[in-house]
Amino acid sequence: MYVQPYVFFNGRCEEALKYYTEKLGAEVLLLMRYKDAPPNPDPQNQPRPGLEEKIMHATIKLGSTNWMASDGHCDPQATFSGFSLSLTADDVESGEKYFNALADGGSVTMPWQATFWSKGFGMVVDRFGLAWMVTIPDA
Repeated sequence: MYVQPYVFFNGRCEEALKYYTEKLGAEVLLLMRYKDAPPNPDPQNQPRPGLEEKIMHATIKLGSTNWMASDGHCDPQATFSGFSLSLTADDVESGEKYFNALADGGSVTMPWQATFWSKGFGMVVDRFGLAWMVTIPDA
């Protein structure tokens, strides 16, 4: 068994995937748009008009982890609370690079720094509203 995050970006999924690909080296393994889905036979459960080009489902590989994302129903604003994604980098240099990439356009909640448990740790909410904790293993 394993647990995978599934993140709903409410209309900004394509932008987020492009950003994580460019800045963190993520790889999009699968991408399906709403227009790619077969017709739903339930007339009460049809996609909202205008979602055709939005992302219905994506699988993303980041390091050795696969996670999933979607535009969801494209509600006005994505809200994420009660959790953070934890990104463990290989070394201080790459950890600081990832932290700064996530902080670009976002907000730092704990600056990148050495702590008593790690040579590098920081917390940030990225430009999409997703909270991250970036750390390196203490070796």
